[in-house]
Amino acid sequence: MPVAIAQTALPTLGDPSDLTTSAERRLGDRIIRELYRDPDYIDDPVIADYVQGIWRPLLAAAKARGELSPELDERFAWEILLGRDRTVNAFALPGGYLGVHLGLIGVVTTRDELASVLAHELSHVTQRHISRLITQQSKQTPLLLGAMILGALAASKNPGATQALVVGGQALAMQNQLNFSRDMEREADRIGYGLMAPAGFAPQGFVSMFDKLQQANRLNDNGSWPYLRSHPLTTERMADMHSRIPPGELPAAAMPSTLEHAMVAARARVLANPGVDTLRQWIAEPQSSGFAAQPAPRRAAVLYAAALGSNQLRDAAGARTAAKKLEELVRNDAPAQRLAKLLATEIELAAGDAAAAVSILATDTGSSTHRRPELVLRSQALLRAGRAAEGTGALQTWVATHPRDATAWQLLASTWQAQGQALRAVRAEAEAHAARYDYAAAVDRFKAGQDLARRGGPQVDHIEASIIDTRLRAVESLLREQAAER
Repeated sequence: MPVAIAQTALPTLGDPSDLTTSAERRLGDRIIRELYRDPDYIDDPVIADYVQGIWRPLLAAAKARGELSPELDERFAWEILLGRDRTVNAFALPGGYLGVHLGLIGVVTTRDELASVLAHELSHVTQRHISRLITQQSKQTPLLLGAMILGALAASKNPGATQALVVGGQALAMQNQLNFSRDMEREADRIGYGLMAPAGFAPQGFVSMFDKLQQANRLNDNGSWPYLRSHPLTTERMADMHSRIPPGELPAAAMPSTLEHAMVAARARVLANPGVDTLRQWIAEPQSSGFAAQPAPRRAAVLYAAALGSNQLRDAAGARTAAKKLEELVRNDAPAQRLAKLLATEIELAAGDAAAAVSILATDTGSSTHRRPELVLRSQALLRAGRAAEGTGALQTWVATHPRDATAWQLLASTWQAQGQALRAVRAEAEAHAARYDYAAAVDRFKAGQDLARRGGPQVDHIEASIIDTRLRAVESLLREQAAER
């Protein structure tokens, strides 16, 4: 683990925000509700689990260092959304939400580089930079502010889409508001850098990420690096980061990529929908003459992309061949071996062999069996194998501790439906909608559950019916609040 470096304490910028933490969270919830509906939103359990493995230690470090106050920790969501977008971008939103594009994950070469971006964005949130910028627009209504932020995000991907969300020059004005000041950028750099070593990451990741962004800047920004526009680099910021690496430390350029990170980055590149021609090029790459001479992380990334790309093109035989070579390459690396096993499970599911998919995951007796990717894939495999009941207990345990996991709730709904438990299935569907802040749809499903309970007669599950009644009242209250904010 990198050794923490003593740094001269610098004063913070203060908190002149007029926006309360509760108001900021409500604004963030409204924005996120729309982003959940965006076709680019993707809930990929494998990538999400990897990103969370970086995000959680950073949050813990922020708490331990006093950067994350107990109030913010309690009130904010601290949730990361993944966007199926090839642009290199990440952004912080009101209420403790962060967005990360697959393009960013696909381009960083180490987990430390990705950690540096997340630490920087986390520091924007903990220092209330977002609420200060919103305060500058205090004459606007919260709903208009939310629309303007959504418009700015849409403009970063497609300038022509802006008009669907905002009118005239308001999007440009809000984009300017989202561009943090130089003081805020320096503060986020300084505090984010200070989180790296305590969270278990090499602080050099900050320097190598800056170098990567600077190289992109020299090549002229062509729209694929929106992070350069919202977080413009300056020579002062770069010099400050370079100066924080003590003499004798491993230079940023020498930091190696792990097999696990190389495979996750390859997955992000494939799932960002690069196009059929690009997928075919990746599928053919393992047969190239220079492939065997490549470093192991590079070969792992190539084989992973080939296997997943073949799976995307419905070539089960090709996917299995590449996946088998990948398993042989990573057999002595536990984290990479786990990813290879998850990929093999996906391939069997796509090929229609649910029994094989269940069998692959059944060989894992370690702690990873309780992690979300294994839970999701195993539940899907059991459903397709006609063994839904075997996955019920694990899903119920998961949603009890992760009530905002809409994907898990939807899987639980399908599992109950397959067992003929219609009332429980309807309630799980309602909870899935509520987890995405779609309270109108949730109310609709809870009412459908009430009707089903009334028609069920004496055989109805009265405990489940009582839960539905209670949850309906709670969500109706949330729906009224949601409507009042418009």
